[in-house]
Amino acid sequence: MTQAPGTPQVPGTPPARRRTPLAWFRSRPLRSRLALLTAFAVAVAVAAVSTACWFVTRAQLEGELDSALRNTRLDANDVLSLSTRCRQGDTPPPAAAYTVQFIDAAGGVCTFGEAALPVGDGDLAVARGTLAYALHTVKDADGREMRVYTYPQPFPPGPRGVAVSVARPLAEVDNSLSTLGWVLLLVSGIGVVGAGAAGLWVARTGLEPVNRLTGAVEHVAATEDLTVRIPADGEDEIARLSRAFNQMTAALASSRDRQARLIADAGHELRTPLTSLRTNIELLARSEETGRAIPPDDRRALMASVKAQMTELAALIGDLQELARPDAVRPGPLEVVPLHNVLRTALDRARLRGPELTFTTDLAPWYVRAEPAALERALVNVLDNAVKFSPPHGTVEVTLMRGELTVRDHGPGIAPDELPHVFDRFWRSPSARSLPGSGLGLSIVARTVKQAGGSVALAPAEGGGTAAVLRFPGAPTPPPEVTG
Repeated sequence: MTQAPGTPQVPGTPPARRRTPLAWFRSRPLRSRLALLTAFAVAVAVAAVSTACWFVTRAQLEGELDSALRNTRLDANDVLSLSTRCRQGDTPPPAAAYTVQFIDAAGGVCTFGEAALPVGDGDLAVARGTLAYALHTVKDADGREMRVYTYPQPFPPGPRGVAVSVARPLAEVDNSLSTLGWVLLLVSGIGVVGAGAAGLWVARTGLEPVNRLTGAVEHVAATEDLTVRIPADGEDEIARLSRAFNQMTAALASSRDRQARLIADAGHELRTPLTSLRTNIELLARSEETGRAIPPDDRRALMASVKAQMTELAALIGDLQELARPDAVRPGPLEVVPLHNVLRTALDRARLRGPELTFTTDLAPWYVRAEPAALERALVNVLDNAVKFSPPHGTVEVTLMRGELTVRDHGPGIAPDELPHVFDRFWRSPSARSLPGSGLGLSIVARTVKQAGGSVALAPAEGGGTAAVLRFPGAPTPPPEVTG
């Protein structure tokens, strides 16, 4: 392979690729591409229309010329006069803008015009009487294109088998077509340039909202400012995109706020058990270092406190993991679950946490579509909440009827102004500050019930206490198992 002089190439360097027009077009800004596409489309349309107009006009002009030639027939007196001149050798040009030529059957011609016309087979056939007429285009002796119409012309004094050819130059048609072509070319050029300018203006105007959206996205990416909003007027695609962007930034801002609040609340809730746990461990460590034994009763109390604090931390971490998972992600696949059986299991666990309480139950069979472990945890949280606020030796009433689960305690109840906040994360009523818990139980309940397609609400019960009402949509009852 040879290389052109003056263009050295470094060994190992791949040769530079030639940039194709398509690659150049794709590298242009969107507004430029829209303007170029508009101009190209208009240019193609104008070219097609101009070409069609030119061909139609040419066919029309040639048709009119052919009609004029057909209507130009010499009468008998003119033929006699011209034939006499032919015999005498007197063939001056005719007064009109025609070339007239006589053709006999033997091929002899007599021309009245500036230049003789070539005789074709069609002309001879007309002169011999085998063809009615001939219409064709030829070049005369001077090189001009002529449109020729040949027809038979018998006359009594003369011989039979004579044809007359009447011809007119095509220059008059060509001149009109040339003028029309220049006019069409000028109009087409103006149209293409105007279309390109209009396309560029339309592209700039139409893409202005996209430019604002791009600027807003770049601003958010650079500053993480999620308060940016884009005006969204109208119902077109750009307005829908702007509204979607505003909704997205609002959702991101809300998610970031919830995340920050969750971290702050989690830090606040973790601080208390960690501080207490650290104090107890320091007391135990100091006792070991100094050799001063802690009284057995105090030591057992310290160990019980450490165990309770570890249990509370483990529960709090589990609740945080549960709430940190996105709402769209479920802990496991949904199954058809017998709600009454899961509720009985949760009741057994609740009785262990409140052995002095009385549980009255009325459970009708009901099947729901949910994740079993998450559903059981939510029911345990509801029952634990009732156990926590029930008075000593109180009663917890549990009823399940047609998918509506009601858990009622006879505790102090919830103030009306506190009801809107009971499902908020880490929210705890002032009366429950001294009780164990993280304030996440009811949040987990609301989330689980929502994933199962149901709803949950807390309300004051008649006669005192609180009633938690959970409603679950039913699922198809599974067929009974057949045992052999």
